[in-house]
Amino acid sequence: MPNRQIALILLALILTACSHTKSPSITPVGELLKRRGDEIMVAGQLFHTNAPVVLWTDPGGFDAYRTDRRFAPYKQASFNATTQQATEIEAQTGKKAKFADIDSPNRLDLRAAVLTDEEIAKFRGGGWDLESLQQKVDQFVIHFDVAGTASNCFNILHDVRGLSVHFMLDVDGTIYQTCDVKERAFQATVANPRSVGIEIANIGAYEPTDPEHTLDTWYRKDDTGKPRLILPAWVRKTDLKGGPGPYYPARDERISGNIQGHDLEMYDLTPQQYDSLVKLTAALCTALPKITCDYPRDGEGKLIPRALDGPTWYDYQGLVGHYHVQTNKTDPGPAFQWDKVRDGAWALMSNSAKAANLAARGQPVHFKNPPTTWPEHWGLRSPWGATTQPGSKKE
Repeated sequence: MPNRQIALILLALILTACSHTKSPSITPVGELLKRRGDEIMVAGQLFHTNAPVVLWTDPGGFDAYRTDRRFAPYKQASFNATTQQATEIEAQTGKKAKFADIDSPNRLDLRAAVLTDEEIAKFRGGGWDLESLQQKVDQFVIHFDVAGTASNCFNILHDVRGLSVHFMLDVDGTIYQTCDVKERAFQATVANPRSVGIEIANIGAYEPTDPEHTLDTWYRKDDTGKPRLILPAWVRKTDLKGGPGPYYPARDERISGNIQGHDLEMYDLTPQQYDSLVKLTAALCTALPKITCDYPRDGEGKLIPRALDGPTWYDYQGLVGHYHVQTNKTDPGPAFQWDKVRDGAWALMSNSAKAANLAARGQPVHFKNPPTTWPEHWGLRSPWGATTQPGSKKE
């Protein structure tokens, strides 16, 4: 056989063998991409937290994109059915339905106040890229939900008030993400366009003379004398991913403190909640470096326990309580351990993430049209002048 024919046969054999060899760098079509169950979504990208996370797309998740009421009977859940039912209830009883404030099918919106007209057209039509979102979000607003569990919190926000929040943190440490962080949620009035929010399952803070004795209702001492969280009978304990408990506050005693000039007391978050919140904070400060891993402090380095004045808030980057935004709010209350969250999150961040976080400081997100007044009905400090007339709770 001529050498040329032998060479052609060998070449054919080599090419055939190569065609049947699967390259290790190519993922097979249709291969399932498995998640670990700890990921949060930021502009369509998944970031690990090492904490239990349930996305709105997961079984048992809470979906803020839905325009119907999650816990209402299906035929009564749509926006049209909801408004019709509210009108009928008021006509029959002379009283507003509990969900009468739902004035729109949408619980989310675009971060328009911090976007140019060109950016609005871009992100409205084609979605967000991570780099753009990193330039537009610089605050992480922390709430207690006064609802007790994440399930009850979503019911109140979504089904009753027509509001929303990016994250909910249950008593067992489960984090629920209800929408992509790119969305503007209706959770902290003027902070909404530039912030991410979380509602932490905790019944909240009260004056020592609270006539309802709320803390006595939600906490009882066990056989060892430790206060234990007691969920009322109407709370669906089956919604707790970590099981029915028992769940205990991180500290045994009621924690007292002055918030917004009011003497308040409350029980602390659970250890499970702190563990997950620290990890989530580290992930957010990494994914969105303009969120400074710190909280509002005075010249002596102490926590500021009241609403920030307008100019200070306007230039502030980092973790904030709802009470730092509005004078009529007290969450996350006097028991919240700011140092624990800040220091714990900082310790978990990589060196590169810390460097990016430090480099982004002093570059706050500014509004397209800076506010000169704040609505009086929101209870906000208004250092720029007279307050405006009441407007939408969702602005």
